[in-house]
Amino acid sequence: MSPAALLITGPPASGKTTLGRALAAELGGCLLDMDVLTGALTEAIGELVGTADLDAPALSGRIRVARYESLLATAEDNLRVGVPVVLIAPFTAERTDPAAWAAARDRLSAAGGAPRLVWLRLPADELLRRLRVRAAGRDAAKLADPNAFLARHPLTPPVVEHHEVDATEDLTSQLGGILSSSS
Repeated sequence: MSPAALLITGPPASGKTTLGRALAAELGGCLLDMDVLTGALTEAIGELVGTADLDAPALSGRIRVARYESLLATAEDNLRVGVPVVLIAPFTAERTDPAAWAAARDRLSAAGGAPRLVWLRLPADELLRRLRVRAAGRDAAKLADPNAFLARHPLTPPVVEHHEVDATEDLTSQLGGILSSSS
């Protein structure tokens, strides 16, 4: 049986990291959080180009491609030695563009994995509440103009095959739904 390759996606503050940690522990797998893998380097680049906003042109485009390349290459290495992986990232292109999803899925499959996209669904009012509670610097622009943020980042589910999880459920229920659907 191929090791799992679970790609966790959802809006900010939906619980991607919390769920990812729990899944990695349950699977005995490697947790690959893009913010952890590439955060320090992205922050350094942001300082050099004068922005911390990941949506700014200076940090999107080539920097986004490099961040995802680092994430996927690390996942491939783990899968090749039989270790399940849990990848945490927005996966915006992969969930909105079937060709981008196919490319990521095919890469992870070729490395021996069984990839599945997991979407954390969260209503807008709960998302904004969680962002306010989290109070992270990276969320300041989102909260300064929530309507503009939600217009740029709609809370629509992926257009590709995925497993949907209600992010308002408790962690045990979220885990149970994912793990039972993979057996």
